[in-house]
Amino acid sequence: MNRIAYIALAIFFPLLIVAWEAFYTVNETEQIIITQFGKPVGDIVDQAGLKLKIPFIQKVNRIEKRILLWDGSANDMPTKDKLYITVDTFGRWRIKDPLQYFLRLRDERSAQSRLEDILGSETRNAVAKHELIEIVRTTKGRNPAVDPLLTKAEVGKLLPIKRGRRLVEEDIFSAASVKLAEFGIELLDIRFKRINYNESVRQKIYARMISERQQIAERFRSEGAGEAAKIIGNKEKDLQRIESEAYREIQSIQGVADAKATEIYSAAYNQSKSARELYDLVKTLETYKQVVDHPETTLVLTTESELYQLINGVSRPK
Repeated sequence: MNRIAYIALAIFFPLLIVAWEAFYTVNETEQIIITQFGKPVGDIVDQAGLKLKIPFIQKVNRIEKRILLWDGSANDMPTKDKLYITVDTFGRWRIKDPLQYFLRLRDERSAQSRLEDILGSETRNAVAKHELIEIVRTTKGRNPAVDPLLTKAEVGKLLPIKRGRRLVEEDIFSAASVKLAEFGIELLDIRFKRINYNESVRQKIYARMISERQQIAERFRSEGAGEAAKIIGNKEKDLQRIESEAYREIQSIQGVADAKATEIYSAAYNQSKSARELYDLVKTLETYKQVVDHPETTLVLTTESELYQLINGVSRPK
């Protein structure tokens, strides 16, 4: 019995190993290429289930059926207007011709490397043919929100574009799709993930932005100084007008007062000869008081001077 058991085990285990090598499973997310001595044989197996192959001679090569991601590395490249930018892209692809893919690339690692070469090169070519504004903007009729205080400045205004970022991405897609088709790869989409200024020019861009804002601030200061000068000028003009009107009013009042005073004096001193002589004396004394305002004042008068005649005409008391 022991001998029979040993014989059965000796037969069973080799059969089990042969069966393990002969049968294989296919998932819904993959397709199989069978190779014999390194060369593909038979048709592509893309139906899920349990399949059979020649054990030990044939090998199962699994190829992905699902959509795959390509995430490119960020690269520095120049635009048409000589601005160096860092462009980061990503894409989606799938294996359309498994046999061609297997013969040319063998595995996904090689496919990712080839995608990096082709898509990176086409991206660089497309960026070099367009200005930065074409790569950044998409819509032609975009009206960005701008601070109302900056409406007179050129800062914040978008330059017109001819094509835009979406068409640039389509150019990259069209050029790369033809090259990738030779490797059995179907490119589904490619997009710009991030676009930024190169570190070497970023500080210059910031300095230019600061300069533009300073120019706007200086313009506001200039307008403020002009308004201040205008307000001060209007104030001075109004002040002079008020002072002139006040002076005219004062002179008018003083004139009326002098006329009244003269009328009163005339009524008071014109009643008799004595009153008139007294009036002349009072006025003469007032004139002397105004002319000779200091005890040491010396007057040099001619005989024709009215002031001399006034002094000479005063009767001295006897």
